[in-house]
Amino acid sequence: MRKGLIFSLVLLLVAVSVSIVHGQDAARTTAPDGSKYQLVEVASDLTRPVFLTHAGDGSGRMFIVEQGGKIRVMNDGKLLETPFLDVSKIVARDANERGLLGLAFHPDYKQNGQFFIDYTDTQGDTSIARYIVSTDNPDVAASDSGEVILHIHQPYANHNGGDIMFGPDGYLYIGMGDGGSGGDPQGNGQNPAALLAKILRIDVNGTDGDKLYAIPADNPYVNNAALAPEVWAMGVRNPWRYSFDRQTGDLYIGDVGQNQYEEVDFQPADSKGGENFGWNIMEGLHQYSGAAVPDGLTSPFFEYSHSDGGCSVTGGYVYRGEALPDLQGVYLFGDYCSGNVWASYRDAAGAWQTNLFMQTQFQISSFGEDESGEVYLINHGGSVLRFEAAGA
Repeated sequence: MRKGLIFSLVLLLVAVSVSIVHGQDAARTTAPDGSKYQLVEVASDLTRPVFLTHAGDGSGRMFIVEQGGKIRVMNDGKLLETPFLDVSKIVARDANERGLLGLAFHPDYKQNGQFFIDYTDTQGDTSIARYIVSTDNPDVAASDSGEVILHIHQPYANHNGGDIMFGPDGYLYIGMGDGGSGGDPQGNGQNPAALLAKILRIDVNGTDGDKLYAIPADNPYVNNAALAPEVWAMGVRNPWRYSFDRQTGDLYIGDVGQNQYEEVDFQPADSKGGENFGWNIMEGLHQYSGAAVPDGLTSPFFEYSHSDGGCSVTGGYVYRGEALPDLQGVYLFGDYCSGNVWASYRDAAGAWQTNLFMQTQFQISSFGEDESGEVYLINHGGSVLRFEAAGA
């Protein structure tokens, strides 16, 4: 009887532990200690890298986006000489914020070979294009297969957004800046009829009239003909990098600020869309435009001031790998100018806690996540580094 009882208790403890690891994160009581971790270079000699992702096809390969128009393949620790795709001839490269900016592989990539890119074309406008992999070489795309499915005019050269990502629902999310200049002169942030200053959500598996995509039936403005049905959330200034927590489905958005404050926004997985993150009424937690602050704005869970040395927030990822168990459920993000990396998490009371995690000398253009959930830092100066345990 006693042995049976002990065995049952052991099974119960194991079950509880598994539910914590694979369900909700265990509540943290202390901030993760950045001194226990290091950044290890895994790729170098890159030209202005701005993103890293994987194809979700079981190959373990990583795909690195270079702003000038190339996608490079990293396989078994080696950077392949031949680009996966080279669109340098069709992207605008005459300004700091333009170029090839985003890459997303279709959830069914292993079956259909489709992937999507976000770039500013030679006119400076945003193009979202669909490509397919070649039939005879999995490390090379069919360069002539490109088809622009969405074109958005950009009135100025900056604030192009550029991140695209498939959500847990299978829809493609597109981050769009406010169109550029300064202070949102066209008022796109608070205009739900405009595609700029928004997070868009489209269905790439369908069509809608002359559109080469369909509108999800539960998008918030789908039943209002006067508004843009593609809009999922509004009031962002330049959501340069965002990501979904691969375990919970929550969305984290790094939204680049104007002159004083950088912010990180949060949208829970059960959101119905329609959040207004406040720009240009608000910059972070502070009133910006002088307009009356309406009810219902969604405030950032973290902001920091330019007076602290930062200038441009770079959204990151919630760590879901296996190599660094103490970082499980921690959101890592950084700043392009200061090189600082922060760690955010919720404490036992459900309150957000954010702490400086690591100081680097890198221009943090992006973070990346490989197929197993390990997280990488992308240095715009030409390298990719992986978070590892110190001394590993």
